[in-house]
Amino acid sequence: MSDQANFSRALLDPGLSVPEGLSTWNGSDATLRFAVYRNNVVVSLTDALADTFPVTQALVGEAFFRAMARVFLQTNPVKTRVLTWLGASFADFIETFPPATSLAYLSDVARLEMLRVRAYHAADAQTIALETLGQALADPDALAGLKLQLHPSVHLLQSQHAVWSLWAAHQDILSLDAVNPEFAQTVLVFRRALDIDILNLSLAEGHFLAQLMAGTGLALAADAALAHDQRFDLGACLANLIRLQLITSISNGDIALCNPTHPPMPQQPVTPSLAC
Repeated sequence: MSDQANFSRALLDPGLSVPEGLSTWNGSDATLRFAVYRNNVVVSLTDALADTFPVTQALVGEAFFRAMARVFLQTNPVKTRVLTWLGASFADFIETFPPATSLAYLSDVARLEMLRVRAYHAADAQTIALETLGQALADPDALAGLKLQLHPSVHLLQSQHAVWSLWAAHQDILSLDAVNPEFAQTVLVFRRALDIDILNLSLAEGHFLAQLMAGTGLALAADAALAHDQRFDLGACLANLIRLQLITSISNGDIALCNPTHPPMPQQPVTPSLAC
């Protein structure tokens, strides 16, 4: 192992000895100065995780969160220079972290918070022209083969736990006492202008969007949703995707029907809905 790797490991793990060969410019105790540097680095990285996962921290308390974050940092060497992405694998770590196993929902709450970060930093994209979209949807013979491309900021989380409710309870939208964590929820995360929206979808709507995002045609995606719940309303779901300006292109087979020169639709205030 290189000297740099040894230095990095010792920096994040106080159980390891101070790397050999350290010296200071003024002859002071290198061990003491390294300990101060180590503490500053770990505290800074832990603070960055706390900023990214405020609800996750609130659910377990600051002391538990910071202890968990320290173990994460020790066992998952930092591979990015951008602190924004420091917690990219934090949810996966939480899922296998023994002290957190009694909180089965915690990893998905962390996933939701990381998706908010991903949505915020996603690329911009122009919304499809309404006339182009209308023409495509007006042809009943072509509907089966239509494929929709959603905005790059769109992310879907299908959880076995009440992730939206747990998140909303920490935004003063719901009371935490009224939340049943074992209630499955599907959440849509996306960006409008510089604001991140989180919508609680029905499970059928989640199945539909998951199929669309995987490249499935409109008809098969709708069939998957209807198989899950006969109450699924394709028209209402598409109307909301249009209202939220989340469709960026539409194609029929290999033929793109989008209008790339169409300017972005003006951002209009939209009252968040609890359905797709």
